[in-house]
Amino acid sequence: MPDSSHQTVAKGQSEGRRDSIFSYYSGKQGQDIMLNEARGRLQQFQAELKAAGHQVAILTDESSIAYLAGFWGYLSIEFGRPTMLLVYADADPVVLTPKMESEMVAAMTWVETVRTWEDSGPHRWESVLARILGDKPGRIGVESNLIPAIVRNMLAETYPATQLDDVSPLLGGMRMIKSPAEIDVMRQAGKIAGAMMAAAEGSLAVGAPEYESALAVINAGTRKAAEFLTTKGTEAFISPLIHNLQILQSGTDTSMVHRRASVKTYEAGDPVYFCFCNMAQFKQYKLGFDRMFHVSEISDEAARVQESAIAAQQAALGAIREGVVAEDVAAAANVVYSERGYETGYRTGRSIGVSYLEAPELKEGDKTVLKAGMTFAVDGGISVDGQFGGRIGDSIVVTPDGFEYLTDYPRKLLLV
Repeated sequence: MPDSSHQTVAKGQSEGRRDSIFSYYSGKQGQDIMLNEARGRLQQFQAELKAAGHQVAILTDESSIAYLAGFWGYLSIEFGRPTMLLVYADADPVVLTPKMESEMVAAMTWVETVRTWEDSGPHRWESVLARILGDKPGRIGVESNLIPAIVRNMLAETYPATQLDDVSPLLGGMRMIKSPAEIDVMRQAGKIAGAMMAAAEGSLAVGAPEYESALAVINAGTRKAAEFLTTKGTEAFISPLIHNLQILQSGTDTSMVHRRASVKTYEAGDPVYFCFCNMAQFKQYKLGFDRMFHVSEISDEAARVQESAIAAQQAALGAIREGVVAEDVAAAANVVYSERGYETGYRTGRSIGVSYLEAPELKEGDKTVLKAGMTFAVDGGISVDGQFGGRIGDSIVVTPDGFEYLTDYPRKLLLV
């Protein structure tokens, strides 16, 4: 059972005050659907932990915490300041967060117990975590590929006889199929992404610099996201601002798949590639979305490459429906690449949700059977090194008979 020393509440703040803040912001009386869903998911995860024989799981990944506790922070392990969610099989969960973040965290999450730590003295995070876990915590579940080294090292040094088990498969299995409320949020993210792509197209002209396109994308996406937000519930803590470095290449650089926008200017005949995979996100839900444009004119070879990428993506999408094996979707795209004289070295798609990469993946070797409610980014992509590339990407949700697009923009040669 978690130790209850070192109080949650900020100095001078009463528990009643904390409850009133929580109720005002997060709709504690059931007004916040996503927060209530997070509570239900955590209860399901507790049952999964108990069935697997785990006493407690320590989650440190932002997406996992958001999925189960309904909040995320802006101060993370990069600054040496971890936030953790401790999920017990037979007790209430505990959030451990820096003291300076505790008021915001308490207002965002449905979790009642928020414990704090300080940068120095007897209440550093290592000390507080050890007090919460006690002397003999039993088996501890972690996300093996995501836990920060400093947290793993602390657990190994403090509890050398305690087994650390990977609970990622338990959580990953839960996250495969999205609820209707989650899909609604992802549809909103798709509308935001569509506004971003329209701004990208509108920014293209001979002599215009790449970075101006990136600015146009950010501004359009931010304004569209703001249309979906209010100052009520947990939305009071959600920023509409679109961020991260825009993945954008033009001309012969389009063979460099993930180069960022620069001061380079567009020339007539340039292909221009926009990828929003690190930017098209809303309320922590991430999409994949890519388009290739051509400025003023397009060569026959560039057109052939782009049309082949579109055809490969459409072949993959045509194979998607409930009951199909994931690798068979990739195989459908690979047939098109092969028939047109190209080879592929990467996956056709990836599962999307609260993290950029979830399970399953649309690639050779993944035997997962697709189910309705799974969501994917599905791509077509060809690179001709040193010359150009052809790419397209959309996000979709699997349905019993096929799929539904979450992103929408013309799927054809786009000449500006």
